[in-house]
Amino acid sequence: MDVEEAMRLILREPTEEVLTQEQLKEYLETGVPLTHYIGFEISGFVHLGTGIVTMRKVADLQRAGVRTKLFLADYHSWINKKLSGDLDTIKRVALGYFKEALLQSLRAVGGDPEAVEVILASEFFEKLGVKYFENFLKVSNRLTLSRVKRSITIIGRRQGEGVSFGQLVYVPMQVADIFSLGVNLPHGGMDQRKAHVIAIEVGPKEFGYKPVALHHHLLLGLHLDEETRKKLLEAKKKGDREAFEESLIEIKMSKSIPQSAIFVHDTPQEIKKKLRKAFCPMGEVEMNPVLDLVRYVIFPWLEDKGEKFVVVNKKTGERREFEGYSDLERAFALKEVHPLDLKMASAEYLIEMLEPVRKHFLEGPGKKYLEEMNQIRITR
Repeated sequence: MDVEEAMRLILREPTEEVLTQEQLKEYLETGVPLTHYIGFEISGFVHLGTGIVTMRKVADLQRAGVRTKLFLADYHSWINKKLSGDLDTIKRVALGYFKEALLQSLRAVGGDPEAVEVILASEFFEKLGVKYFENFLKVSNRLTLSRVKRSITIIGRRQGEGVSFGQLVYVPMQVADIFSLGVNLPHGGMDQRKAHVIAIEVGPKEFGYKPVALHHHLLLGLHLDEETRKKLLEAKKKGDREAFEESLIEIKMSKSIPQSAIFVHDTPQEIKKKLRKAFCPMGEVEMNPVLDLVRYVIFPWLEDKGEKFVVVNKKTGERREFEGYSDLERAFALKEVHPLDLKMASAEYLIEMLEPVRKHFLEGPGKKYLEEMNQIRITR
């Protein structure tokens, strides 16, 4: 594949940032093999942001000839007390429901589950032995305590003194993961940016190379409200990038806030119910979670199929076709498309898109994993 096509695939949405494009192009032009990884905390059900947006980028990377890896971060999840802080449960979910959901989502967006390597962090650490600890110390020796505190998630920073020491070692562990895996293309949402910047700074000094960090869009939660939306827009208007990014992290689609998320195995009834309740202010296109979902989840899927986005006006029966997202956004801004009509059209597309994943978990081999997850949620 030529360099320009590889760059196009890597940079297209849902990519929001590559640090740096120059370094990426240099690697491609000089024939340096690109090795990717993305890490996942293991917690609840997999939603559209994790399952569809993230896996679409993995599929793009596969098409660009990049070796892709999914890193199931069980120890990291343990540190952050996911699934009640029970490591055995975390490992079971990682290699059961979570792995299945990621691979089925990758298949649904045109990726190849057989071509991606799935790694359980604890098994990898055991295999690497003391070398991982050496890498962890190399990273740690390059960081100040204040830098680490600034780099943990906004939720952790707001806990203040309540942050455990384990949460402080999370960031240097995350950076050590990159170099222990031999990765030169770490990938994550925009919420992983601070850790990746550290990797870019530390890499040449301690590991002999500079990775290229890829950050994809964080899907907005359906639970967004007008007050929060106005705060976000104000931070954006002021040019306060850090405040804006941290606010986005707080209102992204989240498995821990079920009403904010559509899960990849949701039934048609659940999808319709959640979308009907979703925040979608008339004529407002910025920070609109339904439009966000249409742009980053539905339109790319329709484009792969060569189909248009169709909205039917429930009152008049008028049918409108939109070839690209920008046309739909313009019509919505002009109030030519009603929020409820947009929601119902979106629901039908999501139902169709997720049908293979849903069948896998409700009727197929994945049923046992979903039942196990439901049992864990009841008992814990």
